[in-house]
Formats: sequence, structure tokens, C-alpha cells
Amino acid sequence: MKRILFLLIVTLVTASFKPADDPAKTKIPAANVKNLKGEIINTSTFENGGKPILINFWATWCKPCIQELTAWNNVYDDWKKETGVKIIAISTDDARNSSKVAPFINGKRWDFEVYIDENGEFRRAMNVNMCPHSFLIDKDGKIVWMHNSYAPGDEEKLFEVIKKVAAGEKVSH
Repeated sequence: MKRILFLLIVTLVTASFKPADDPAKTKIPAANVKNLKGEIINTSTFENGGKPILINFWATWCKPCIQELTAWNNVYDDWKKETGVKIIAISTDDARNSSKVAPFINGKRWDFEVYIDENGEFRRAMNVNMCPHSFLIDKDGKIVWMHNSYAPGDEEKLFEVIKKVAAGEKVSH
């Protein structure tokens, strides 16, 4: 009996470590989010004229998220000039907290598009389990890079990846 239980546990643990699908073959799933005016926008309409899009899932209560987005905002003008990248921030604050997002954003004066995923539809479709979680989308709308967590200086490494994607080069995680 112990051996069967042991084998069952080993099987369950190893099954949880299956490799993720190749993100380069995956496009952004269609899901509804709201803009800061409360209008429903479908994520399938996210586009940037063939330039990279950086999508970040964050929350108002997440300190690393706020640090990351503030760091990105500080260099966003330079990033746009050099690569044409567009940043889209997706708040994962639920319906109870979504009314706090617009005032929070206005106070931060972040210069990029912000949407609210208050029912978690887009977050679930993108398989986001923690914040911050970022995805880089190439000119074809394919997810080519993803990362979760934040440490000061990560934005410099990220910009190198953005430059490669903007130039049409392949990148690795």
C-alpha cells in the first residue's frame, strides 16, 4: 500500500512539471477587459502596427508590480523611440477593488495603456498565477517571451529582449 501511495505521489509531482507550450507558437487569447472609463475592450484588438507589445499583469496591492511599472514608465519614452514598443498594463484587481485602479493610475501618471481584468478572464486565458507577470508579443501577435517577478535592474535586461524582438530576432526565455 505504501508503495502504491508513493508511486501515486511521484506521478502527480512529476506531472505538475510538464513543459509549457512553446510561447512562440501562441497568440494572445481573446478576452474582455475594461478600459479606465469602464468600456469593454476585447484583447484581440490589441495591436501596435507590427511593433512589439509588452503586456504586464499587475495589481494595486502588489509592491513589486508597482516598482516594475514605475521603472518601465521612467524609460518608456526612450523605449518607444528606439523600438516602437507599446506597454499595456492589465490590472488583476477584482470587482471589489477595480474602482481603485483609475485613481491609482492617475496618481502614478503612468504613460501606457491600462486595462482592468476584474473577472480574471484574460488572466486565466494567459495562465497567469502571480503578479507581476509579463509577456512580450512580436509583430505577428505571437508571445515570444514571458517573465514573472521583478527585481531592480530587470528593465535593462528586458529592453535588450525588446530590441531583439523589434529587430525580428528570435529570443529565449
